[in-house]
Amino acid sequence: MKKILVTGALGQIGSELVMKLRELYGTDHVVATDLKSSTHEITRSGPFELLDVTNDKAMFEIAKRYEVDTVIHLAALLSATAEEKPLLAWNLNMGGLMNALEVSRELGCQFFTPSSIGAFGPSTPRHNTPQDTIQRPNTMYGVNKVSGELLCDYYFHKYDLDTRGLRFPGLISYMTPPGGGTTDYAVEIYYAAVTAGRYTSYIAKDSNMDMMYMPDALDAIIDLMEADSCRLVHRNSFNVTAMSVDPEAIAEAIREEIPGFVLDYNVDPKRQAIADSWPHSIDATAATREWGFHARYDLKAMTKDMLSKLSERYMLRKA
Repeated sequence: MKKILVTGALGQIGSELVMKLRELYGTDHVVATDLKSSTHEITRSGPFELLDVTNDKAMFEIAKRYEVDTVIHLAALLSATAEEKPLLAWNLNMGGLMNALEVSRELGCQFFTPSSIGAFGPSTPRHNTPQDTIQRPNTMYGVNKVSGELLCDYYFHKYDLDTRGLRFPGLISYMTPPGGGTTDYAVEIYYAAVTAGRYTSYIAKDSNMDMMYMPDALDAIIDLMEADSCRLVHRNSFNVTAMSVDPEAIAEAIREEIPGFVLDYNVDPKRQAIADSWPHSIDATAATREWGFHARYDLKAMTKDMLSKLSERYMLRKA
């Protein structure tokens, strides 16, 4: 990666990934794009362009003008939002992906887009879910992700386009507020612990889902993109994970730092139904074997860092 275009740069992953990429590859070598502008440091610290990813001509013009050799396509509606707006999700998630792949093919760029554990479904083995297994999701977001995985594989085999991807679990970050995902409770619970000392979970007790701390997710993207292509058997949609947890496990980890923390429940049937269709734990052996994936943060280490960073942020706001 020498000159990188990032779509959806102001989203949960993009807002942190862009800054890390600029540190590693140089400020002027990472072009951030999003549908809207903001006061975020991303728009001030390096190249930033407004971009609707459903506009293929605009995407091509920006990529060509900046002479990019890598496209990291993050723009998408997340699981809960996509279920509320399925037609918009299909048009944005699939139309934007197709445009990004075509731009990459025409300009000869390396390509990355994330998949998700949402690509699995009720008939997928739920424990230690294999890298290669049945995928029959029953949500629009899941259908988008399976379609995207197949489309990226197609572009690799048909056009020899260097496509790569990861199946992310729920991502937890202190930098960016939740943005419409089913696993957002795992982010919200930390914010609530610091600001209110209690949280009401919309996901039921004993609903185990895989999670990962954002620093590990960013490292995984960069490590995969820098990996020797000859080592990659799967190329797209590697299973990656750091921990399998339910709300009670997170609450217990929080209580080690904030003893009085209280967890309540008010289960949202719609989001619970999505969660119930996903695996309880997934197998990341292929990612470890093919490009050396490993997560540095377990639940305890993540919780300690999350609460510390969030406490610092809220103390600064009060000051």
